Parts: sequence; C-alpha cells; structure tokens
Amino acid sequence: MKDLLEFIAKNIVDKPEEVSATQTETERGTLLELKVAPEDMGKIIGKQGRIAKAVRAVIKAAAIHSNKKVIIEIIQ
Repeated sequence: MKDLLEFIAKNIVDKPEEVSATQTETERGTLLELKVAPEDMGKIIGKQGRIAKAVRAVIKAAAIHSNKKVIIEIIQ
C-alpha cells in the first residue's frame, strides 16, 4: 500500500523527491502517512479535497484485496 501511495503522489506533485510515506499497523487498521513538500500540499489535496478523496479511494480499493482497513493522513 505504501508503495502505491508514493507512486501516485510522486506523479501528482512538482517535487517528487520530497514525497515520503510511512506505514504503521494500529488497532484500527493500517495507517499510511503521506508527507509532501509544503508547496505541493495544494496539488495533493486538490480543490475541495477532490484529489485527496480520489487517492484515498484508489488505496482503499487496493486494500480490499488484502482485507485490511486503511487510514490515510496527509502531513505537512
């Protein structure tokens, strides 16, 4: 999941070298934290959060195959 999230994010932002994702297992499920450059926050969130919602939808669809619940947080 982490690799898929990084791949998607790197293709959206202007500074792909500053994209990083971490994956942590919690009692609620798998937590994915995405970090991007401050100037790329608008690109990864999108207007009214549309890009972020789309990224979350793709990751959650991929997580269905492994029967996991995935939580994605975008961190500055």
